[in-house]
Amino acid sequence: MAPPVARTTVAAFYQAYASRDPAKIAPFIDDNVEWMIVGPIDLFHFCGRRRGKAAVLELFGRTIPDILQVTGVVSDMLLVDGDQVAALNRLTAIQRATGRIISYRVAQFLRFRNDKVVDFRSLIDSFDAAEQVLGHHIALRVDESPPLPVMA
Repeated sequence: MAPPVARTTVAAFYQAYASRDPAKIAPFIDDNVEWMIVGPIDLFHFCGRRRGKAAVLELFGRTIPDILQVTGVVSDMLLVDGDQVAALNRLTAIQRATGRIISYRVAQFLRFRNDKVVDFRSLIDSFDAAEQVLGHHIALRVDESPPLPVMA
């Protein structure tokens, strides 16, 4: 097992992450980082997998800003256990193409080694985000869905 990461290091990473500034984020990213954002890739082209520090910094320096102007990241919950971190955050942004303000939850799971992120997994509340980006409620046709099995 890797040595534990200090909560102060995690807090400093999230402060840099919230800034969206690649120069502030860079010191916390391992050269061989695995970075994945799970979400609606057709709406948010920054979703998907990135490998390596340069790809992650490009994400913050160009890819995300081309789509969203992030105006805030607020952490609702943060758990640090050894070298692993779990967080529940709310991201607020302005969609560049429409000027719409959007706000959605995101769950993140990280692993640190030597005070650097080596593994990052982010899961966007994609249904909520998609409705906001599209600018309308997505109607669900519940009557066409088979019932879920009941476990005893």
